[in-house]
Amino acid sequence: MPDRERDLDRVAALLGRKARAAFDIVVRNSAGEPSVIRNAPFLDDGRPMPTRFWLVDPALCTAVSRLESEGGVRRAEAAVDPAALRDAHARYSDERDRAIPPGHDGPRPSGGVGGTRRGVKCLHAHLAWYLAGGDDPVGAWTAAELGIEPPETVAD
Repeated sequence: MPDRERDLDRVAALLGRKARAAFDIVVRNSAGEPSVIRNAPFLDDGRPMPTRFWLVDPALCTAVSRLESEGGVRRAEAAVDPAALRDAHARYSDERDRAIPPGHDGPRPSGGVGGTRRGVKCLHAHLAWYLAGGDDPVGAWTAAELGIEPPETVAD
C-alpha cells in the first residue's frame, strides 16, 4: 500500500471516519504515526473548514481533554496575554486564508484558532497549531502544562 494511501487509512482510523477535507500530515510522533494534520480551507463539499490544524494523536487528545475537563480552557485564557492571543488568532486566520485559491467567491472560513475570533475555545486546536510550528501562546501553555516538547522537525 503506498504511503499516502496508508496515511489516509490511518487518519480515518484515528478520526473514526473518513476525513471530509483534503489534508496533509504535518507532525508525526516518534513512531511515525500522524499527530497533527493540516486541513484544506474547504471541506470536500465546498463548505468552509475553519479548523486548519487538527490534533489526531490519541494519547495527546486524551491528555488535552483531561486538561480541558480540569478547567484548562479558563486557566489558559487567564495565563495568556490577551493581545498575544488576538495576534495568534490573526496569524492562524492569515495562514489558512493564504491557502484559499485566488478568485474564490463563495463562503470562506472565518475566525482564528478553532474557528473563534477571540478567547480560547479548544486547547486541542491550539496545541495542534503550536506543534505544527505555529506561534501560539495558548498552544505553548498547553504543551508546558502537559510536559510536551515541540517536535524538532515537522513532517511535510
